[in-house]
Amino acid sequence: MGPEWVAIIALVALFVIGTLLPINMGALAYVAAWLVGMYALDLDEKEILAGISGDLVLTLIGVTYLFAIARNNGTVDLIVETAVKAVGGRVALIPWVMFGVTALLTAIGAASPAACAIIGPIALGFAGRYKISPLMMGMFVVHGAQGGGFSPISIYGTITNSVMEENGLPVSEMTVFLASLIVNLIMATILFFALGGRRLMSQRIDPGEDVDGGVHADGSTGGNAVPTRGQGTDTVMGTQTTGIRMEQVLTLLAFVGTAVTALAFDKNIGFVAITAAVILAMLSGNQHKGAVNQIAWPTVLLVAGVSTYAAILTQAGSPEFVGNWAAGLGAVAIGALVLCYVGGVVSAFASSTALLPVIVPIAIPLIVDGGIHPAMFVAALAVSSTIVDVSPFSTNGALMLANRPDTISEQAYYKQIIRYSVLVVLVGPLLVWAALVLPGWGA
Repeated sequence: MGPEWVAIIALVALFVIGTLLPINMGALAYVAAWLVGMYALDLDEKEILAGISGDLVLTLIGVTYLFAIARNNGTVDLIVETAVKAVGGRVALIPWVMFGVTALLTAIGAASPAACAIIGPIALGFAGRYKISPLMMGMFVVHGAQGGGFSPISIYGTITNSVMEENGLPVSEMTVFLASLIVNLIMATILFFALGGRRLMSQRIDPGEDVDGGVHADGSTGGNAVPTRGQGTDTVMGTQTTGIRMEQVLTLLAFVGTAVTALAFDKNIGFVAITAAVILAMLSGNQHKGAVNQIAWPTVLLVAGVSTYAAILTQAGSPEFVGNWAAGLGAVAIGALVLCYVGGVVSAFASSTALLPVIVPIAIPLIVDGGIHPAMFVAALAVSSTIVDVSPFSTNGALMLANRPDTISEQAYYKQIIRYSVLVVLVGPLLVWAALVLPGWGA
């Protein structure tokens, strides 16, 4: 058996084990990289570890550290509160505010599950209070997270753009970001009108009610307001606040400054983000002494391990093997469709973060054959591999299921999510491929 087959079988095994057992897939990937590298490719440990991307790991640490500080000092709660109050009395705008806030959180560096965990309870509390479809509200949160998830300073965006650069592909950060945002906006729009959006347009909230629908920052409900983290005892969701504090203004400026410095001046996002986080931490040392513990360390382990194994796959020749097989199906476009479905089906049961560093290199032989715009193809792969996170087997879908409102039974809500997930997995990659790859944009 050739090394390319050994590497592929090991990849399948680590995805299966990581799906069935509560083991970080990055840890499994390190084990697979060590065993395959040592015994199938005759590499030493230094050669195996050379595959890890220090740039990518630093970026993940930097952006999640900065987001942890924003969560500590109440900036995240401030964003949520401001957006929720912006709806006034218009119930129909509530789902869109949830979509927008979740997209904003992932766009500025929050891990997708973290953003869903923050906004999910609030959104589904609204659903129960104002008789909005729980499926609509829950899926709006997930699609919002994925819509913002490929910004140039986000976790998904950083992974995808780094993998493209490392594999010699032309990087088009905004193409991937806008493709994901537009696709998820379209899906949210379809959900809105299919699940009662027109009815919501005629509803208004009584000006005397809490604008947050009785759902507080901690996800609790009821009339007794709960203080919002980092804003003092007089600051609550849905009631009069003490206003924006200076450290929150500085944190918002830090996010803007990080994006501008990294994009406009072509500086490493990881260095810029961690510098901004350290400056904020120095200004309020006692408040943020635990922020380092809130860095998405499981995600760092996941990406570090999987990127190391992705390098082993490349050395084994597996991407070329699979890509050439897909290209040999008779048309490059058909091979691209197959890979979109591979990404969608696998990601519905496994980690999207783990899949992205693997699926992009596999696409290289198809891109080399010509006829496909690299950025559009990578965007199609990225979107196909993440829109399926609505599945209850993924973290995001599971969070929406766990926070269901009392207005619907768990079994009924589960069946709704399952039906929608099956529809997305079956149709989503096809439509994404038809929109981004089949027309041959810029090829």
